[in-house]
Amino acid sequence: MRIGIAGAGSIACGTAALLYRNKHLPTLWSPSGRSTTAFETKPLQAHGVFEEEFMPAIAQSAQELAEANDALIIALPATGHKQIMDALAPHIREGQHVIISSHASFGAVYLTQALAARGVSAPVTAWGTTIVSGRREQGPRVRVNTIRNRVDLCTVPEAETDHGLALCKSLFGDRFMPRDGLLAILLSNLNPQNHLGIALCNITRMERGEDWSQGLNVTPKVGRLLEKLDLERLAIAKALDLKVKTIFEHFHQSFHVPVGSISEMNQQMHTHGYGGLGPATADSRYVTEDVPYGLQVTVVLGRLVDRPATLHEAGIRLFSAMYDREFALENEFLHALELESFSLCDLQHASRTGVLHRPSTPQT
Repeated sequence: MRIGIAGAGSIACGTAALLYRNKHLPTLWSPSGRSTTAFETKPLQAHGVFEEEFMPAIAQSAQELAEANDALIIALPATGHKQIMDALAPHIREGQHVIISSHASFGAVYLTQALAARGVSAPVTAWGTTIVSGRREQGPRVRVNTIRNRVDLCTVPEAETDHGLALCKSLFGDRFMPRDGLLAILLSNLNPQNHLGIALCNITRMERGEDWSQGLNVTPKVGRLLEKLDLERLAIAKALDLKVKTIFEHFHQSFHVPVGSISEMNQQMHTHGYGGLGPATADSRYVTEDVPYGLQVTVVLGRLVDRPATLHEAGIRLFSAMYDREFALENEFLHALELESFSLCDLQHASRTGVLHRPSTPQT
């Protein structure tokens, strides 16, 4: 299949290399145009858990990406999702599948609403995490640290679930776990809560630009914080009657280490050489993306089901103080959809259909 990828960073390039390895034809589009210049004269070189080298096709615009490909994958930080969806929405055609890797906030609802305004219906599949993890290196190189064994997904509208699952399997193999609607996917993305603990406890390393092992520095007390954050997320999922994986299942399935404490599992990852490097800058997606687009959504859902995510909320406030920003106000989807004005029932309906009905104004 011809697959258009919006993005050209580590996840986009790693995903493109995996697609090529699986005999598909990926096209990359960098909204700024800067990130794909390295591939104009040299092949993309993937190394790590697999080796691949090829010349990816490059799209010059959102229109070209949509028109030239069978399906689309959005694979860039959540801070750019709304901008990318606004650029793609006028060009996505009826029935053209869109995958969000990984889904953030209520992006699938936003995109479905934008397409509906044109009279277009297209399935949107939301992944709870990315298919690969890795890091974009200098020039045309990307290091792929892992291919995940399990990726949670759902498709909006839910009537297209079988279609979405079949597409993902055809592209990447039998490694997908269908979840019960978009709210389950929102609560299946463990990156924000994990990155909260990791970044908060290693912020000086980030500010100093140090090279540091992430797995090694999930020490017992950091690991315990991650476990306590996970209990808040699981309590919200239970109140919504949703089944989501635990943090222990996440590390076991994603990084192939035996189940133990979260610190022990991360030490195993470090020992085996795929514990990963922590961010070498304070301007990291661990904070600027995951706080507004991950933690804030968990906090909002916790309030709706009377399961306050107090540690998550404390993390938002601490990072806002350190960065002198109001991260709770930076989620573009929450503002564009005015989600905090809707009831839980409204959000549950939207998570399955993509349709978010405006509350009716009482007549006087």
